[in-house]
Amino acid sequence: MILFATASAGLALAALALFSQRTARRIEAFLPPAGRFVEIDGQRLHVRDEGSGPPLLLLHGLGGNLGHFNFGACAELSRRFRVVAVDRPGSGYSTRAANAPADLSHQARVLARLVESLGLERPTVVGHSLGGAAALTLAVEHPHLVGALALVAPLTHAPTAVPAVFRVLAIRPRWLRSLFAHTLAVPASIASSRRVLEQVFGPEPVRPDFPTRGGGMLSLRPRHFLASAADLEAVPAHMAKLESRYGELRVPLAILFGRDDRLLCWRANGQAMLDKAPWARLDVVEGGHMLPVTRPELTASFIAEAAAARQPAP
Repeated sequence: MILFATASAGLALAALALFSQRTARRIEAFLPPAGRFVEIDGQRLHVRDEGSGPPLLLLHGLGGNLGHFNFGACAELSRRFRVVAVDRPGSGYSTRAANAPADLSHQARVLARLVESLGLERPTVVGHSLGGAAALTLAVEHPHLVGALALVAPLTHAPTAVPAVFRVLAIRPRWLRSLFAHTLAVPASIASSRRVLEQVFGPEPVRPDFPTRGGGMLSLRPRHFLASAADLEAVPAHMAKLESRYGELRVPLAILFGRDDRLLCWRANGQAMLDKAPWARLDVVEGGHMLPVTRPELTASFIAEAAAARQPAP
């Protein structure tokens, strides 16, 4: 009886793994890479480079990809700026080297090399959500490469708790997380997608084309799940170190937050940042966490104004 149950469980897991692999392949066939690839230290970064003018570097948040800027922000900004949107290492179509850590300091080193490789002269770095923490890390640890910061609903301080929609990423031990990613994560994510998106977008409505136009479907893939889990796991230790260095910031800093953001509180991450960087600017508007998707025109205008304060290379 025990042997039969074990065999049945094994077959079920094998079937789920096959379903997950096929689903990932279908998603990638339906949503192929939208940009080009740049090799940096053994990691293959997916980059979309548009327009001309003063440079912008756009960084997405946890579990996201560069498609989050597809809803008008890039198109509007590329009329006046050179807009470089990148999938952070491990996210979207960018890879993370097998031995590479997930912490934001390592990601910032890779992004610094990308800035140099593409010849971006002190870009305005735009960070959404966890991308905000990545942008701050880049500015603190590689200050000579950053001209200004434009942060949209950014993570700036260590969270007291993981938002409910991301708790599944915190499965431990890691072998169990990997097993879950390759078997149950895809069907579970499909089943819970409406509830999760309503929480991420709320109180604003979910854009019906977000899974395709915004690349939301790419997060269903097992490798993307594992990369996001690694990003999340590295956050607490990194943020503790990053917060202690905010006094070193010497670049113009602007922050945009939705008043009703359900993932990151504007007071804990916006006002708290102003308390440490009093020269910064904080705009609090009506809306939720996904402002680049729900309010792209406002987001583009905010970024353009922040970029006007950019410090050029000496």
